[in-house]
Amino acid sequence: MKLSILDQSPVSKGQTPSEALQETVDLAKIADELGYTRLWVSEHHFAKTLAGSSPEVLIAYMAAVTKQIRLGSGGVMLPHYSPYKVAENFRVLEGLAPNRIDLGLGRAPGGMPLATRALQEGSSTRFGGADYGAQLDDLVDYLKDGAPADHRFAGLVATPEVDTTPEAWLLGSSGGSALNAAQRGFGFAFAHFINGQGGQEVMDYYRHNFMATSFNETPQTLVSIFVTCAETTEEAERLASSLDLSLLLLEKGVSSTGTPTPEEAAAYQYSFQDQFRIAENRKRMIVGNPEDVARQLQNLADSYGTDEVMIASMIADKDAKQQSLRLIMDAVKATV
Repeated sequence: MKLSILDQSPVSKGQTPSEALQETVDLAKIADELGYTRLWVSEHHFAKTLAGSSPEVLIAYMAAVTKQIRLGSGGVMLPHYSPYKVAENFRVLEGLAPNRIDLGLGRAPGGMPLATRALQEGSSTRFGGADYGAQLDDLVDYLKDGAPADHRFAGLVATPEVDTTPEAWLLGSSGGSALNAAQRGFGFAFAHFINGQGGQEVMDYYRHNFMATSFNETPQTLVSIFVTCAETTEEAERLASSLDLSLLLLEKGVSSTGTPTPEEAAAYQYSFQDQFRIAENRKRMIVGNPEDVARQLQNLADSYGTDEVMIASMIADKDAKQQSLRLIMDAVKATV
């Protein structure tokens, strides 16, 4: 089983956004040393508790301080942008770090409505998300053989024309994303940390409809889930309480100044309904000691029929987060 990481550059209580971004960079260095397959960074706008608003910029910085780990976007929210500009950005990244760049794409807003309007200001309706499939097709043309003769930009190709092409992935939690990925030969990453139910059927749907292209001859899959690991189950539960409260407050629409600490989570007065929501949200998580986490990760991978799991960690403490990822890798290696 391959292990990868999704990092959203969360801003913990008492932390600055600059510190959160540096924490992501430090995480990339450690993941590179530990042998993680890839690390993706997310795109969120006007989100004061998440510092990663520009994955392309962050990827370039991380590529300069790592050696072998694949780096990518998890993901670029394509409806906000010109597909041609996205293709050029990732051609540049691929030129800087050949065979190490992943272009992960999504269609969610990735931010508040006000930010979405600002991002799409001056764009045509087409690039406001009206035809996501057409945007994906344009992106394929620009990255591969250039726009065809009947295209409105016939002959256009993304530059620089480097020798290799980024891996292309679609991120999603539904059949629509799976079908878009399958029809274009993209890899498909299921966001179990967003939707903890029905993902196995969606992944099967992707495989059943997959069409070989110049991107991939066979289906490429991974599943992403929240994971918290510590030396003991009790400590893992304590650390995971931060995420429990963070997700709860998000559902309630309560503004936050950062990821809550375990101490804040312990002091919070939970209602019966709160406890029910926490139990439901735990379907999107794996929490435990190294042996239990390794077993649950393998079970998850087996249920999805994939050989790669991407870990999303929202542990508030930097050292505990890094230690969690070390423990997970060591435990998984021990099971081989």
